[in-house]
Order: sequence, then C-alpha cells, then structure tokens
Amino acid sequence: MNLPPLSLYVHVPWCVQKCPYCDFNSHGQKGEIPEAEYVQHLIDDLKADLHLVQGRKIHSIFIGGGTPSLLTGAAYTRLLNEVDSLIGLEENCEITLEANPGTVETGRFKDYVKAGINRISIGVQSMQNDKLKALGRIHGSDEANYAAQQAKEAGLNSFNLDLMHGLPEQTLDDALSDLKQIIALDPPHISWYQLTIEPNTQFASKPPTLPRDETLWDIQEQGVELLAQAGYIQYEISGYAKAGYQCQHNLNYWRFGDYLGIGCGAHGKVTDENTGLITRTEKVKHPRGYMDLIKPYMYKSWHVEQDDLAFEFFMNRFRLVEPCPINDFNKLTTLPLLSQQDALNQAISKGLLTQTDSHWQVTLKGHRFLNDLLELFV
Repeated sequence: MNLPPLSLYVHVPWCVQKCPYCDFNSHGQKGEIPEAEYVQHLIDDLKADLHLVQGRKIHSIFIGGGTPSLLTGAAYTRLLNEVDSLIGLEENCEITLEANPGTVETGRFKDYVKAGINRISIGVQSMQNDKLKALGRIHGSDEANYAAQQAKEAGLNSFNLDLMHGLPEQTLDDALSDLKQIIALDPPHISWYQLTIEPNTQFASKPPTLPRDETLWDIQEQGVELLAQAGYIQYEISGYAKAGYQCQHNLNYWRFGDYLGIGCGAHGKVTDENTGLITRTEKVKHPRGYMDLIKPYMYKSWHVEQDDLAFEFFMNRFRLVEPCPINDFNKLTTLPLLSQQDALNQAISKGLLTQTDSHWQVTLKGHRFLNDLLELFV
C-alpha cells in the first residue's frame, strides 16, 4: 500500500516549573538535568522502534516538552546525528524545537541551528506581564521580544510564536493587543489558540475567571481578520502562516500521517505496509521509570480497531482548512467509503461539510462547530 510520510516526535519532559493550565507530560526539575543520559535513552528508544518502520526515512521532527530549550546544542547534535545514521532524514527535513522565552540565552538558538534544527517554536502565550503571571509563566514580555529577535538572527528556515487567548480576566482589547504585538514581531508562523481548562491541572482544581462566550466569539472573529490583513493564511484550526511557511510536521499529523514517538510518554502511530493495520504506541511516562534500564521504553501498543478508524481519520483531517481528498479515506484507513455515507450526508445537510466528486471541504460553520461535526462519526 502507499504509506503516508513518517515523522518523529521527541519528548523532553523537564521544565523549570509546571504551568497551572498544562496537562502535558512535564516535570519541574530543581537540580541538573541528566542530559547525556537522557539522550542515550532516546537513541536506544528509537533503536527499539526501528522494526516498525524499516526502509522509511523521516519527513519531519518535532522536539516538544516540557521545555526542550533546557538542553544544549551539543545534546541535539548528538541526537540528530544518531537519528540520521539509524533511520535517515528526507532532503529538507523540517526539524522543530520548542523553546520557552525564559530559557533563551544569547547564542543558544545559533547552537541549535548548528545541531541541525531549522525551525523553533517559541511559547510566548501573552505579551502582558500580568497575564503571564496568571499563567504561571517564568518569562515576561521583554524575554518574549528577545527570544523572537534571537530567532530572527539565528539563521533558521522558520520560527513560530505561540499565543493564547481567552486568558483569565482578558478583555477583547487585551487579546487583540497581544495579537498585534505578535504580528509586529513578523514571525513566519503564528499558533493562536484558546485557553482550555483541562482535567488534572491546577486551573481545574481552582478555576480562574475566564472571558464570557460573547467576548471569546468577538476575539476569534476580529483576531482572524487581523491575521488575514497581516498576510497570515489560516491552514488549520489554530495555525496561521505566511505563504510557504506551514508547519510540515503538524500537516503530517492532521493528514493522518505516521510518526514515531520517543521519550517520556511519547505517542506514535505507524501503518503496516503489508496489512494496512495502524499501530499506536505509548512510552513510559515518568522520567525515572523511562530511564530504568530494566524496563522497556514501551508502556503499551495497540492496533486501532476498525470501529475507531473513521473517527480518528476525520478528527485529524477536518482540522485543516484545505480540502480533503476523498481517496485519502480508503487509502489511509482501508475502510470502504460506504461505511461513512450516512454520517457524511448528515454533515452536508447540516451545512458543516460540502462534497465534490473528488474532495470534502469543511465549511466555516463546520470549523466553528467542529465537535458537532466529529460527533457524527463516533
């Protein structure tokens, strides 16, 4: 069968302190990070997964966390050289690293570029110090500006600025001011998304006062207009990019591509070339357990059941603004299209989706009410 591109996700679990809204696998680190030891475990973890992807090269790499910018350029030089040696990188492979503005030292980004990283994603989240404090961030607006300037000067192919809206006590003017300041920094890519209160976070146990739904609606509508006027093209629910600067790693996720996941708690998705079966993987979550030499890195792996495949495909694919080729459904799931015809007809009749002979297109209404659209395929 025709396999989709293969990406690699690398998880670095440590951060300076855990933010109250964060539900990612992150662990505050008070002492020195065991950098060299962890990189060796990442390499060994990849070796253990190679049997899943024999003969395939890596299309993109995303190093997330936690705070990956706590590790040195030397650590990533070693890691990326080993990845290239073990499995190989496609030409022009996009390699992204997440960075916290509070951990950016002068010259750090240039060290990352020397290591092979060509795209950095900076977690700004807000440009207002009171909002950053409420979010538990370790940086202020000055550090955010400095990090963006460092990214411009480092010789990267691209960089992204992460910005949230719907923050505690945030007004419409606050949110639009944040967005205008981010646009003024002129990044090639902006991720702009609404704060959500996730279970098992500090915000879940002590919920802050968030903007009303009417304010959130106004922020979304006026913010999208601001971004469009500045030349940022929306290509997925929270992704906006100048022409040619879409995140290739995220595109592969949303197009239902494959990816290996290495590092604490990392998830993977791999398609078997012979059977078409999709295997999902999950690694041991806690750093101490992950680096225990007696235990395997794999926490669990499982085949995606046919009953779940359609939902997983549409859940990813319908995040994108671009039309979805109808042929991709059978090609990537091996399911007959007829199995989803009732749900598709309902989506079309509700104005959430349109269909041509070759493509589906999620409507503006469909993206605004994406959960309603996806529920049709459960």
